[in-house]
Amino acid sequence: MNRVAGAIRTPDQRLRVFVSSTLKELAPERRAVRAAIEQLGLAPVMFELGARPHPPRELYRAYLAQSDIFVGLYGERYGWVAPGEEISGLEDEYRLAPPELPKLVYVKEAASTREPRLAELLHRIRDDDGASYVSFSGPDDLAALVRADLTTLLAERFALAGAGVRAEPDDEATAGFRAEATLPAVLTPLIGRAHELETVTGLLGGDARLVTVTGPGGIGKSRLAIEAARAMHDRFADGIAFVDLAPVTDPALVTRAVAEAIGVRDLGGGGLDEKLRTALHGRRLLMLLDNFEQVVDAAPELRALLADVPTVSALVTSRILLRVSGEHGVEVGPLPLPDPERAAAAVGEAARNPAVALFVERVRAATPDFELTTENADDVARICVALDGVPLAIELAAARARVLTPAALLDRLDRRLPLLAGGPRDLPERQRTMRRAIEWSTQLLEPSAAELLTRLGVFAGAFPLEAVEAVAAGIADGDLLDDLAALVDGSLVHQQEHGDRAVFTMLATVREYAREQLDGRADARELRDVHARWYVALGEQAEAELEGPRQHAWVARLSEEADDLRAAMRHLLDTGQSELAAHFAWTLYVYWWVDGHLGAVHAWMTELLDADGDLDDLTRATALYFTRAIGFWQNPNDWVVPGLEESAERFHRAGDRSGEALALISLGLALLGAERPDAQRAGVALETALNRFREAGDHWGEAMALVTMGRIALVQQQLAAAQGYFDASLRVATTQGDELGAAIAMHHRGWAEILQGAVGQAAAQFSRSLALSHGLGHDEGVAYGLEGLVAVAAARGDARRSGELLGAAEVLRERTGLYNAPSFSFFGPFVEPFTAGPLAGEFAAGRRTGRGLRVAEAVALAATDASVADAAATRVAGPDASVADASVADASATRVAGPDASVPDASVPDDSGPGVPAKPPPEARRGIVGEPT
Repeated sequence: MNRVAGAIRTPDQRLRVFVSSTLKELAPERRAVRAAIEQLGLAPVMFELGARPHPPRELYRAYLAQSDIFVGLYGERYGWVAPGEEISGLEDEYRLAPPELPKLVYVKEAASTREPRLAELLHRIRDDDGASYVSFSGPDDLAALVRADLTTLLAERFALAGAGVRAEPDDEATAGFRAEATLPAVLTPLIGRAHELETVTGLLGGDARLVTVTGPGGIGKSRLAIEAARAMHDRFADGIAFVDLAPVTDPALVTRAVAEAIGVRDLGGGGLDEKLRTALHGRRLLMLLDNFEQVVDAAPELRALLADVPTVSALVTSRILLRVSGEHGVEVGPLPLPDPERAAAAVGEAARNPAVALFVERVRAATPDFELTTENADDVARICVALDGVPLAIELAAARARVLTPAALLDRLDRRLPLLAGGPRDLPERQRTMRRAIEWSTQLLEPSAAELLTRLGVFAGAFPLEAVEAVAAGIADGDLLDDLAALVDGSLVHQQEHGDRAVFTMLATVREYAREQLDGRADARELRDVHARWYVALGEQAEAELEGPRQHAWVARLSEEADDLRAAMRHLLDTGQSELAAHFAWTLYVYWWVDGHLGAVHAWMTELLDADGDLDDLTRATALYFTRAIGFWQNPNDWVVPGLEESAERFHRAGDRSGEALALISLGLALLGAERPDAQRAGVALETALNRFREAGDHWGEAMALVTMGRIALVQQQLAAAQGYFDASLRVATTQGDELGAAIAMHHRGWAEILQGAVGQAAAQFSRSLALSHGLGHDEGVAYGLEGLVAVAAARGDARRSGELLGAAEVLRERTGLYNAPSFSFFGPFVEPFTAGPLAGEFAAGRRTGRGLRVAEAVALAATDASVADAAATRVAGPDASVADASVADASATRVAGPDASVPDASVPDDSGPGVPAKPPPEARRGIVGEPT
């Protein structure tokens, strides 16, 4: 390695990488390269780390002379030419780099306005046999290239001592007091922590003198802190003192641990505090105090030390904040998670995800030939998601990859703690398994806080404070808020603010540990009863809200707590609480539907019927409804119709008019969808249902009954009558503030419009329905909205857009389990000309593109293409109308008609393309059962 006497030196003796580029133009790229260099344990030599922006040539030479590798970054600008100079500093740096210095050159792609003098320089660099030359697209791509090239270069050219080991100074200028405790050696790169690293180093490089890195066990606090300390070596002339507090349990011994770390001897004479302050006086030193949580009572002493010695700074890792003045906290959370749905299709994207990258890197340590492929990427992504992106958990799981494939590993993650054992032997004992890491945290808790953590094991997902209050009732000698705060401070529980509500979560491994502690207790059943009944009460509160103007907010809230809703139902069924289970299912009917859980409800109610034949009328009626009305197109008629008839009769005997009406609607649909449709009986059932809803004052049910009657009229080709029913349903739904009902009515109005040739009006209805469904998170409604706009695009002759929307709808149905249900969509005849005609290729290409879209991307595509013309919008309600206003436009209101209304002439479309069918296709008879009522 090249070292020149008199060179400008930094305190450590790590390999130095000189980074040359224009500053402002390539600032993001410089940050990315700096992070990449530091992740490899090397020292970046960059002007923002100490040199002046435009140093004289002598200073260039000094910095280049002490560097081991040259990295050049080039974009569009040639750089500033100083007065009296002929070339810019950028070119001068390249010229002055010693010939023996390895040169890695990276040129930004798509630089269409590259300045001529830079183009000339790059031409000369390309001809330089001593320089590698590669292009990059952006900061992330550049960082990956730099890491890979430096790793290869180091392996080929340099013999490195262990990371963190410093050579002895070769002149007396740098001799003097140094911290004796060097940083622990690290043999693996820091992955996925660029932002946190920048935050910590930014604080230490500014005015902050006490920075505390917090997070739960296994999250990577120590690894981040060590990397940050390495990056700050140049700022602290007297080095870094690493103080491992893991063995220290008495706060009174912290001072001794610090003193020993910096070489202060305690021979019994005089106070150690005074000796420590004397030794530190005037020294530029960074103390890295690791594992401070168990001696947090010593925090005031640390604060006093920093106040007395203003040249010393402290970087602390702890599971809780120290809560002293001047402290700057940096919380470290789990690594960003991959999208398992895209991993197999986009392996390159998955490989760049930090959690996946960590797993792959650690697996390769044991199995060097391991590769991320289309066959295993999905399993690897799901492993990372199952482990919450916790680095220690991922590393422990990766250690099992020596004997388990990713698929086999994923199968065993149902029981995480036994699997996540046997970590590397050089890890601290408390981190050899996740259980020990968690136990290490619980030992720091007061008994009441430890008891609360155990009780929180009843929760399956996110939970609100009110639910915690219910399960925490009766804890001795505790204060709930103080105990919960202790768990949050200890990173065992995480708090999030959702509007005006506090919501709490636990990592999966912590939850499993708490559940293990709970399962062996005599009161476990009682606590799970408390949990289940709290969620039953929540369902009762939500029932009315789900049918009104707060529907969206309540669907969102219940979605957050979906895991606990399912856990509560599971407990009720397992313990034979049939009446409560059926009641719970019924109160949340709208939520189960919107959020896509009706299949689970069907299974629960089937289990209930099979387990207990002696049920009261209301319980049996509810179970029969859910088992017959959901997915009844897959079951024989002699099983469905009698079950729905019995359900309606039992609801009637129990005095539940809304329940009776809902069962009658499904009965009517079943009668019409049978191989031998019975229209007369179906009509009676639907008319009775409408009357029952009105008698009960159930506006949500009334809107559902009206839209169902409109569906039947549509299939019977009574288009004007159908339009009237849909308009009436929309008026009821919007008056009620029911977004789900409004979305359903608008969707049906869209089909009535397009089947009459009014393509513009249909586009308006489908796009509004799609927007409402997407806002609710109602995947089935989103699929229907996309399919409606498939027909709109096809009617306008746009084969590619029609194919894109259809591909997106197909994938959504496949991914959400909706693909095998008949749907209320008539797009088939609209796209038929594209499947075999001259536009077949364009349609197929669009379909492939659409299948690669995410839901949000498909919705955005549909929104840009809906083409809701002003004229169409005005025809419905006026350009500034709200959803509710759209239902009461005069033109629409006049269409409310009885079932015998005539079919209007649909031969003159308003803006349709060729081939718009004026009648619903024959197969639509079966489609009327595609949505639950």
